[in-house]
Amino acid sequence: MKKYISTAALAITLSLTACDSLVSNLNDDLNNPTDAPAELMFTGIELAAASVHEGYNSLLSSIWSGYYFGYDRQWADFHVYNVAGSYFDGMWSSSYYGIHRNARLLLAKIEPQGVKVLAGMTKVLMAHNMGTMTSLYGDIPFSQAAQLEEFPNAKYDTQTEVYAGVQKLLDEAIKDLETGVGVPRAGTDVLLGGDPKKWIEVAYTLKARFYTDTKEYPLAAVAAAKGVSKATNSMYMPHGVIQGQNQNFIYNFLAVSRIGDGAAVTKANAPCHLLKLIDPTLTTTYRGNAKTDETARFNFYYLRQGVNVPNRVEPNTQKRATQVGFMSVDAAFPLVTFQENKLTQAEMALRAGSFADALAYLNEYRAFMNTGGGYINSVTAANFSYKYLPYVEADFVKGGMENTDGIAQNDALMREILEERYVAFYCQTIGWNDERRNRTSPTGIKLTPNAGDKLPMRFIYSQNEINGNPLSPKPVPGVFDAMAIYK
Repeated sequence: MKKYISTAALAITLSLTACDSLVSNLNDDLNNPTDAPAELMFTGIELAAASVHEGYNSLLSSIWSGYYFGYDRQWADFHVYNVAGSYFDGMWSSSYYGIHRNARLLLAKIEPQGVKVLAGMTKVLMAHNMGTMTSLYGDIPFSQAAQLEEFPNAKYDTQTEVYAGVQKLLDEAIKDLETGVGVPRAGTDVLLGGDPKKWIEVAYTLKARFYTDTKEYPLAAVAAAKGVSKATNSMYMPHGVIQGQNQNFIYNFLAVSRIGDGAAVTKANAPCHLLKLIDPTLTTTYRGNAKTDETARFNFYYLRQGVNVPNRVEPNTQKRATQVGFMSVDAAFPLVTFQENKLTQAEMALRAGSFADALAYLNEYRAFMNTGGGYINSVTAANFSYKYLPYVEADFVKGGMENTDGIAQNDALMREILEERYVAFYCQTIGWNDERRNRTSPTGIKLTPNAGDKLPMRFIYSQNEINGNPLSPKPVPGVFDAMAIYK
């Protein structure tokens, strides 16, 4: 890879790491083997993760997943899959330098000191980053990445090799975390408070995620069994209200820097795919039934009377006394969650042939959602109705509540699980991963192309990377070219 850091990415990283509220609790502990600079490096890597998982990767994959539309200006072009490599420069810089390069430097500093827990946490962030990148771009630099002195032009590892390397990295991370040695000082870890047990669970859920990507379903089931076990162990990116420092990334984009560029309907008022499923007023496509009321989740995700796009349904960036949106100014962003892990257990159980176990896992998730609204903001859940009662087998037989079109019982349950994953993964890249993974399955989410007759399969490589690395793929694959795991 070429030694390159975009101005935009650098500005984001510097502004994030300047956020006093996230690092002000650091204190001196002479008995702790980790010094403050190393811990500050780690905090900076965590904050850089926001730009990778919550920034433009999220925004573009959301538009291509049917979570909302690119409504105006440049994003209207992105909506119809008209993108150029230069658009991805900042994302590559954030991934390879904001996270991967800095993480390697941190590990070189702390591993010789035996600071195992902090090293394990760092490896989880690296694996999360590289697993996300290969899921979006396919073959990428991995084994030689961010080692500029030795490999000024990093080779491209195949997607299969990258996923295998990511799994190995997570295994190393878990082993380090299990030692309990080298826990960082209070205030270092803004994601999970430095709790090794929570980090171990997150690592296992990531293992399950990436095994799911590669369709190694039995291994995904084994990993998910050790994954995030309760909502309070989920990994969320925290945010504040200071513009240019710690605001929710999507809020900053939709409500500050690019007002009017995103909406949940077209200019002709046609709804996006997710809106069709959870808007109670769209009765012909609404997924609610006698056991499911999506009113609160709709009002968490969307604003019926838009303020950024007036008089249009739009993604909810508002923070009101009775309604707080998913991407409100200081809303925490989901990175690795209980809901992901539980729904993975449900899907993997059904793929292993156990309808009963799959239904039990789905109902555990529904019980979570039915208790205070689950992950729905508590203010919104308190002011709008919701209902997620347990399903029974009869609901999935031909003619049942969840099988009115008379498909096979197992297919009806799989369709419900995959649809719930799609709804729950709102604005996360894993929603698009799921859609692409199951695109040819009769039970997968069925999107209509925003333009033409094809759906996109991938992001394209950074233009700076193509120009600067002679080992970059030639010819450069386009957005409609399938990557290995989706062929």
